[in-house]
Amino acid sequence: MEDYAYVLDVLTEGRPDSKRRFRREPVIYGLGIEEFKIFDMKPVPEAAINIGDRCYIGKETEERTQIDHVRARVNYKELTHTAQSELVFVLDEIVRENEEKFIQFYNHAGPISRRYHSLELIPGLGKKTMNLIVKNRPYTAFREMEEKIPNFRNPEKYISHRIENEIKETDQKYRLFVR
Repeated sequence: MEDYAYVLDVLTEGRPDSKRRFRREPVIYGLGIEEFKIFDMKPVPEAAINIGDRCYIGKETEERTQIDHVRARVNYKELTHTAQSELVFVLDEIVRENEEKFIQFYNHAGPISRRYHSLELIPGLGKKTMNLIVKNRPYTAFREMEEKIPNFRNPEKYISHRIENEIKETDQKYRLFVR
């Protein structure tokens, strides 16, 4: 269950391609922080909501100051162009905020099968870098990973890129972060 979501796009007049032309409702697209689910959300009337805001969407209705409720889950293809382009920046922010969680992934990532390691699912990681990551474990921060592994810069970008791939391509065999 998601408690917080980042706003990807704000459509105050609703979707332009909506069939309901006379009574359009405002639409907020958001990305859940824990499970990376994409939501169509209804805003609280007169609430100030901007792209990139972190909003509470949990069960405690009295704590909701920006989002009234979540209407539905949507997939990547249903998002507006603005929401799709904003996704990259929001993912980078989420990964930076939850550095400890993703460092634990690097520390505990193991094999998926006899011939395939879960680190190989990270785009841009080759066998040599993967072996160096495994050999130099444990890590406490992304900065430490950069110091221990030569030519491995911005490990958080690799994670956010993998999450983006999992969100865009729903038919993947293995999922590391998106439920």
